[in-house]
Amino acid sequence: MKESHFFAHLARMKLIQRWPLMRSVSPENVSEHSLQVAFVAHALALIKNKKFGGTLNPERIAILAMYHDSSEVLTGDLPTPVKYYNPEIAKEYKKIEAAAEQKLLSMLPEEFQDDFAPYLLSHSAHEEDAKIVKQADSICAYLKCLEELSAGNHEFALAKKRLDITLQERKTPEMEYFLHTFAPSFELSLDEIS
Repeated sequence: MKESHFFAHLARMKLIQRWPLMRSVSPENVSEHSLQVAFVAHALALIKNKKFGGTLNPERIAILAMYHDSSEVLTGDLPTPVKYYNPEIAKEYKKIEAAAEQKLLSMLPEEFQDDFAPYLLSHSAHEEDAKIVKQADSICAYLKCLEELSAGNHEFALAKKRLDITLQERKTPEMEYFLHTFAPSFELSLDEIS
């Protein structure tokens, strides 16, 4: 039986800091972020199913969300303004991400690669599942901005403005429901939510 370094690499997600160019009151790593995205994506799928006639698989979506940034153990977390500075950079970075996803998948024993491929290879995910995870990813970035701004960190003001636009562009009924129902609490103190 051959050794696999797959989970040793995934364990390093906790070492990759998000928002690397910004001062944070509460630093966030890729591992923490991925779990929060999984929580939110699962909720979005349930909301869509129960309130808006969806037929999604919330558990599969949660797993996809857990792995959505896993290739960053090989690429690092490139800041969004850099990643999308122009179409050429965005296109080339997508190629880098795809190569990293494939490399990560290849670390698994061959007998498990088909099982993990839909979660590790972004082009293999169900389209509607990937859309929900993308929505959750944007919502989590927005919630991070709310937390930082509520703690008096104005470093996140412009990021929040950009995310307001992103959320408006991606707006769906399930996102609106989530943001209306759950987001306001992120601007409150522990005493206020207790």
